[in-house]
Amino acid sequence: MNEFLEPFERMIADLSPPATVRAIEAGESADALWNGIAGSGFLDALVPEDRGGAGLPLAEVCALWQALGRHAVPLPVGETMIARALLPDAPEGPIALATVGAAGETIVPFGRVARDILLETPRGLHRITADGEPIGAFGSTALRVRADPGDATVPAPAGGLRAIAAILRAALIAGAADRLTAMTAVYANERIQFGKPIGKQQALQQQMAVMAEDMVACRIASQIGCAGGLPPGLAAAATAKSIASSAAARLAATAHAVHGAIGISEEFDLQLYTRRLHEWRLADGSETYWNRLLGAARLADDGGSVDYVRAAV
Repeated sequence: MNEFLEPFERMIADLSPPATVRAIEAGESADALWNGIAGSGFLDALVPEDRGGAGLPLAEVCALWQALGRHAVPLPVGETMIARALLPDAPEGPIALATVGAAGETIVPFGRVARDILLETPRGLHRITADGEPIGAFGSTALRVRADPGDATVPAPAGGLRAIAAILRAALIAGAADRLTAMTAVYANERIQFGKPIGKQQALQQQMAVMAEDMVACRIASQIGCAGGLPPGLAAAATAKSIASSAAARLAATAHAVHGAIGISEEFDLQLYTRRLHEWRLADGSETYWNRLLGAARLADDGGSVDYVRAAV
């Protein structure tokens, strides 16, 4: 049992209700939310004890990341945990993560509400000021950033920053999937049509059964990604992100199919989660990107597939 999860989730639920999420997405200050989280000490969960942190294993922090997704927290909390673990002199404010693209441009999740960005280039990791253009999607806090940051701040971790960010996205997707599945089940049992709850319809029950399977698959995949600690192995990161990203679109589609028109309304909480599922699916590589890397790694191994999975994942 994760003894840190209950107090962390209780704190997040109090600090980040849907009204606060909407306000920050609309451009209001996130200082109160950030200060509340920073004051809890959880941002140093991954920092080694000899540097003043909690030194928690990544397998335990995974559950905290899932809680962030479950409550649609509109700040780079998991990202800041990672940055503080990687940087010996990390800044105090919120830090987003990104890997620069081939053209020197990248999309940075939570960039609009971050103070700094930890950016990976072929030269290493760079700490830069969060500055760029909003991507234009409704409610998104992502930034489009072009940067030539110069000399690296610290060397990149083994396997690169993207693999670490990928397991974070998988955990966030798993948490949002958990909340989305619960919301959909409640709505299906409350919505009456032709004299009975729509959840009694066999076709809808089948859809929700598949939705529950995808939710559990995301949870297990994110746990696999975090089980080996920091930095994760390529196969573990690829497995976590490919499974979570693949399920994200199906989960969102089923939730909206069950809820109908109310699900897309701004006042209803469903879209807070489905928008994030689509955004996190693409962030740090979609399932196609990670499946290609995983397939190439498997083909480069001379053993059988079962032995490869046992050794690499």
